[in-house]
Amino acid sequence: MNDSDEFHAQYAAALRTFMEARDEDSLAAAYELGRRALQEEVSLLAIIERHVELILGLAKDIQVDAPIALEFLLQLLVPLDIATRGFLDGTRRFARERDRAEGLADRDRFRTALVNSLQEGFFVADHEGSVIEMNNALIEILGYPAEGMPYRWPHPWLVDQQGARQQQALVQSIGTTTYETPIRHCDGHLVWVTVSINAVQGSGSEQGVFVGTIRDITAERAFAARESAVLRLATAVAVAKSVDELLSITLDECSTAIDVQRVVAISWPTGDGEPTVQVAGETSTTSWRKLDPWLRHTFEDARHQLPLTAKTVERSDNPGKAHGLVAVLSGAGDLALWLELRSPRWISAEDRLLVTVLIGHLSLAMQHVRQFESARETSLTLQRALLPTMQPPPGFAVRYEPAVPPLEIGGDWYDVLPIGDHRIGIVVGDCVGRGLPAAAVMGQLRSSARALLINGAEPALLLEQLDSAASLIPNAYCTTVFLAILDTESGVLQYSNAGHMPAVLVGSEPGTTVMLTDAASVPLAVRRPEPRPQTSRVLPPGSTLMLFTDGLVERKHESIDDGMGRAAAVLAKTTALPLDSVADAVLRELAPAAGYDDDVAMVIYRHQQSPLRIETDASAGRLVGIRHRLAEWLRAADVPDELAADIVLVVNEACTNCVEHAYSGQPLGTMLLDVELADGEIRARVTDQGSWKTREVNAGNGGRGLMLMRALSTALELDGTPAGTTADITFRLPAEGG
Repeated sequence: MNDSDEFHAQYAAALRTFMEARDEDSLAAAYELGRRALQEEVSLLAIIERHVELILGLAKDIQVDAPIALEFLLQLLVPLDIATRGFLDGTRRFARERDRAEGLADRDRFRTALVNSLQEGFFVADHEGSVIEMNNALIEILGYPAEGMPYRWPHPWLVDQQGARQQQALVQSIGTTTYETPIRHCDGHLVWVTVSINAVQGSGSEQGVFVGTIRDITAERAFAARESAVLRLATAVAVAKSVDELLSITLDECSTAIDVQRVVAISWPTGDGEPTVQVAGETSTTSWRKLDPWLRHTFEDARHQLPLTAKTVERSDNPGKAHGLVAVLSGAGDLALWLELRSPRWISAEDRLLVTVLIGHLSLAMQHVRQFESARETSLTLQRALLPTMQPPPGFAVRYEPAVPPLEIGGDWYDVLPIGDHRIGIVVGDCVGRGLPAAAVMGQLRSSARALLINGAEPALLLEQLDSAASLIPNAYCTTVFLAILDTESGVLQYSNAGHMPAVLVGSEPGTTVMLTDAASVPLAVRRPEPRPQTSRVLPPGSTLMLFTDGLVERKHESIDDGMGRAAAVLAKTTALPLDSVADAVLRELAPAAGYDDDVAMVIYRHQQSPLRIETDASAGRLVGIRHRLAEWLRAADVPDELAADIVLVVNEACTNCVEHAYSGQPLGTMLLDVELADGEIRARVTDQGSWKTREVNAGNGGRGLMLMRALSTALELDGTPAGTTADITFRLPAEGG
């Protein structure tokens, strides 16, 4: 018995088994026989002849058994002639089979009928990828007629050309591939298919070809997409926090499921007013007036249709094909949704079912997010009402950044309170917990801190007094506070820290970043063995001070020191920015990808050397205070000590002249001292409303004040009038590096 006889014997046995069992295992044997027939080059026509003979001999009822037996034959043909050489015109092997099949004059009609009887699409492509043959099933799947062949590469139905090219390269390298891909039907709608391709190499001078099958899996994909979309949108009811987020989720799901390219939501106000437009997709239109008039008319008509029902919408210039679907999501008709298709097409029953299910969930989701946005606005309004409402003093910028999602108010707060002509109280605090309890504690502590600041106590004493207040407030235990008093004239910052984040100070020169970690102690209402510490620091001109709560720098799975270092580095990069932009830049650079998960309160101050102005009685008792304030101002301006001593001496002499000479024999008057730093000079002006008396001829040790003033200053100008006397004094600062 030769190999062919052995094969036919095994084929007959397998067919008998299948006719008796009619199960998947016995049917699978046909596939394995097909693989063997391919390897052993068993004739396809011989198999068919033998199959017909066997059926005539085995069938008890030819009408019942013949279709089942054909299923067995078709299963065998899949890996054999369909996937390789059985349907290739002009091949020498097929010619040999044709010679052997003398008497089968209808072979071509049989082959065509057999190929067209397949439920799967079948195609043959030449070595360049051009489709040169396809069966009726494939024509139906693609919508492209046989008369249009050859369909050259890239094929007109391809959606993902790059993916198809990669699969084609894979076939050329290993000979076979199977993959899923979307294709575009001739009428424009999207179809999902499974593609199986095999490369068949030619012999001699013949070039290879590709044969393959295409199976429509759109229904399967649509079912999976419906399940996924429904599940996602049902989840969105609980997790979406804005209409924009919900529209984005809707677009993601509908883009895959029904090829939607844009989602538009329209909300009509209860009274008069223009509807609100919110869009997800490829558009910049966010105004009702800028919408396509045809689409506005579609929305207006939709308000009269039944709620929670989707209506397909066609355009007069393209009848018979839907451009999208419109639905009303509320019984009041004040909220409508438009799903715009990427390409106008016929809407299938599966599409309608999906959209109907989605609309039900979208209606609930829209109600949820609109309620959430209303609650969010109320929450933020309450939070901001608890924070200072007035504009901060010059040189300050404040920010409050709520956590995401910001539905709950928190216990973070800041305060910047003027407590004198040039003294500012600064408080940044953080109460334990979240929600209304934390906000209530925060409100009480903030009011207490304000009252204590107004009374004029220093930072350490203020925190000790806040300890007493916190011990009387439920849940105020462990509140952290950084409290400071700033003299904007001298730049002296006095501060004390009750368990809070240290402040960050960045100088105007690179590399001058300092963490204010000293003067630290335990949080409020925590027992401590010693008084709270206090320290002071002079802020250099041009330096930037930042106080903040831990939400700015604290991250999960990361050391707080890393966050502090990152915040200092970001602040150091903002020295050239305007003050109003510094806080926004810091918040933007430090924001996590998902947004802040804790509230952030922030106070930023940039110290510029402001002019010094002292207006006081022209009495000897005021001179000591003038000297001290001037010395502090010069120290804050980084004036060298030796020059600062000369300036204090000269200005003191000018003020002494006001006291001793300007109002001699008159009622006590006033004197005014103005000092400024400009263009590398210290410029001082002493003004009074009197006139300096003429120096006596024999003045003894007196009368040398003007000589001293001229000798120690760069320039001195006196201007005396009946209305008063002005002394303008200039001191040149030493050049840098000199």
